[in-house]
Amino acid sequence: VGRWCPGKRVGPGIAQSPAVSTSWCPVGTAFDVKQQQQQPLRGGAAGRDTGLFGVPELSCPEGFQEAQDKALQESEQLVQKACSTPPGPETVMIFDQLSDSLCRVADLADFVKVAHPDFAFREAAEEACRNIGTVVEKLNTDVELCQSLRRLLADETVLSSLDPETRRVAELFMFDFEISGIHLDEEKRKKAVDLNVRILDLCNEFLIGTHIPNKIDKHVLPEHIRYNFTAEGNYLRIAGLHADCPDDLVREAAYKIFLHSNTQQLARLEELLASRNSLAQLVGYDTFAHRALQGTMAKNPETVRQFLEKLSEQLSKRTQKDFEMMTKMKMKLNPHNSMLMPWDHPYYSGVLRAERYNIDPGLYCPFFSLGACMEGLNSLFSQLLGISLYAEQTKRGEIWSEDVRKLAVVHETEGLLGYIYCDFFQRPDKPHQDCHFTVRGGRLKENGEYQLPVVVLMLSLPNSARGAPTLLSPGMMENLFHEMGHAMHSMLGRTRYQHVTGTRCATDFAEVPSILMEYFANDYRVVNQFARHYKTGQPLPKNMVSRLCESKKVCAAADMQLQVFYAVLDQIYHGKHPLNKSTTEILKETQEKVYGLPYVPNTAWQLRFSHLVGYGAKYYSYLMSRAVASMVWKQCFAQNPFDRAMGERYRREMLAHGGGKEPMLMVQG
Repeated sequence: VGRWCPGKRVGPGIAQSPAVSTSWCPVGTAFDVKQQQQQPLRGGAAGRDTGLFGVPELSCPEGFQEAQDKALQESEQLVQKACSTPPGPETVMIFDQLSDSLCRVADLADFVKVAHPDFAFREAAEEACRNIGTVVEKLNTDVELCQSLRRLLADETVLSSLDPETRRVAELFMFDFEISGIHLDEEKRKKAVDLNVRILDLCNEFLIGTHIPNKIDKHVLPEHIRYNFTAEGNYLRIAGLHADCPDDLVREAAYKIFLHSNTQQLARLEELLASRNSLAQLVGYDTFAHRALQGTMAKNPETVRQFLEKLSEQLSKRTQKDFEMMTKMKMKLNPHNSMLMPWDHPYYSGVLRAERYNIDPGLYCPFFSLGACMEGLNSLFSQLLGISLYAEQTKRGEIWSEDVRKLAVVHETEGLLGYIYCDFFQRPDKPHQDCHFTVRGGRLKENGEYQLPVVVLMLSLPNSARGAPTLLSPGMMENLFHEMGHAMHSMLGRTRYQHVTGTRCATDFAEVPSILMEYFANDYRVVNQFARHYKTGQPLPKNMVSRLCESKKVCAAADMQLQVFYAVLDQIYHGKHPLNKSTTEILKETQEKVYGLPYVPNTAWQLRFSHLVGYGAKYYSYLMSRAVASMVWKQCFAQNPFDRAMGERYRREMLAHGGGKEPMLMVQG
């Protein structure tokens, strides 16, 4: 019931479509040609809107209350049913239904609260998230409900009759009870619920704080750089690091102002870390990291520490060489100030790549129109997995912005597998981050039908000029492939139970399919299939593809060392408490020891570290998943990235199980 994380599943209302639909069109066309003007997103005289994602209640913000009330009513009935059902496979099915009924609303709301352009929708979704989150935490400490599952797990005869997936799901539900403190007395259980609810609130507040721009009196900055920032009266608004700006002074100003310490955000982070530690210790763990890493590939903080130390040791000399190259480049371009600073790393590594391999993004963008990239993904999935992507017309009220596209994912013999909503373009109040939300998980329903998975891919692509297609930089193209890796995991992790569907697996395994897709995006044989100049149709020359792929190796050690630093910092924050130092002092110490570039006084990068919310004690997952994805690529796809037999094996051994099998067994397979 409790293993839900931001944006997982959604409610009823998305009906099964036939295997072939007249409303489908080729995927590339949908992204390179402006969609026909759609009907209004809300209201109108032609009857009631269908509601977001086809959920009837969500045609207006008030519908969240209605959907929430329905879910809570259904969950009450399922709790009673679970408590009165004799131990057997049906017990697990009822638990999964219970989880699904709550997640239908909570996970849809988790997406809407960050992405909907209408504040009323965002506010209503936020309230629904909080209310259902509170109910989930109470259910995770419900003794009678837990007893019904315990009876099942204690009955050897019944247990031995369960298939491996059902048994694993039952054990995962029991694990949720245990990490929530089911074994504690009533008073301590109530304290655990209160702590969990407070943590949910703090996470939300901290997450909002990570994106809020900083303002500064415009007279503080030299006049010749002010135009780089948004003016608001006598103030300038700094909303990011301007990492790609060639002017050293602009990057320095952005870094120092955007990352300037904020007392309120600092207090939120410190309370969040302390609350997580209190909860972990209350339910019997040494630290929050010990609690968070149960059930992952790493299993415990000690393994993570060893992994990061070993990786750092292997990178050390190469990272030093990378920093030396960047310093020389900075001296060449700016002789008056040659000391390498944190705001220099992303810029000068890019300059080195561009200079060594003549990689000017402007030369590549015309070959990477969004439509061409989508056709490239379509072609790759078709050859590897027998899957095609089709654009489908949406109904009024189904989407939250007129530039959202809906894709049907169709297998050549199995038919419709699910839907991907593509929210790809920038708009005001939309977070500038690329992410995947599982809005509804797949599961086998009681009537024998399969509940189709529904996901959203959210990117921050620039809006194209009128009449021209959206052109992607090589980095944007790679991000698109990464997020589509998550989407395919969601589509193909077709488990019987939604509790373990798709990406609903160990965090350090969940990034493997997405990072593996980056290897495909950097292979000239794959890129060569779709990279075409949007005006002339000319293919991207092979030497340009090769240069682009080779350029990725420039400063790769320093880039990875930065990720090691973030992962180590995350482990320390979620390790032994009290921390004995402020989070900023720990940042300074860790940055200078692990990363190597100096800490900048009065900055607090950790207050912008949004991954501390969804990836608390698990940021190392990106690196461990990369290690696994690298092995999969080298052993399975490097020889032939279009090998259908290997694609089927990859689906069968890794993607198909979601979280229904031990991650290490999937990797082994």
